[in-house]
Amino acid sequence: MNRPKEFDREGAVAVLMDEIWEHGFEACSVNSMSDKLGITRSSFYNAFGSKEKLFAEILEIYSQSGPGNEMFEITQSRSVLSSITEKLYEICKGQEEDKACRGCLAASSIQELVKKNEELEPVLKEFFYQNIQYFEKIIGIAIQRGELEDCDVRIKALSLQNMMIGLSEMSKIFRNKGELWSICKHSLKALALYGEFE
Repeated sequence: MNRPKEFDREGAVAVLMDEIWEHGFEACSVNSMSDKLGITRSSFYNAFGSKEKLFAEILEIYSQSGPGNEMFEITQSRSVLSSITEKLYEICKGQEEDKACRGCLAASSIQELVKKNEELEPVLKEFFYQNIQYFEKIIGIAIQRGELEDCDVRIKALSLQNMMIGLSEMSKIFRNKGELWSICKHSLKALALYGEFE
């Protein structure tokens, strides 16, 4: 049976993003995702190419709300450190409100895909490379503005990314925003990246 002409591909991608985000890439088979959408396997492949291509597309969409898409709103009048701190506070709040305990889609996929999926490993790595490059950029701005002392920008960016991956996984165990924020605030202060915000 051919894919219906009225098939809402954009809506289908959104549905499958939620499925993979909640259950994991490996747990979501082509059969289960096809059933979720009410389509056949052949229609699934016609629409998305493959399970791997679908995940790559989902990760690209997800990246539009990630750090590489200027997650931290840096302006001439706003402190870089305050922007970083406020955004991480919002992440802690969002994790508490996420009843599915999903954490970060990309971070949750590391264990499943790195060293296990040759097609998607480089895609996932590129997601984090882009994040780290953006972190390097904004940390450099903070140094130029005198908010930070001169430092190894690369190491500080890697440390920030490492902290965010850890926060994603910790949020699946510790659900209270207060606890998550205390962990985050402590880590930011240790990295000299904490800034007061309103």
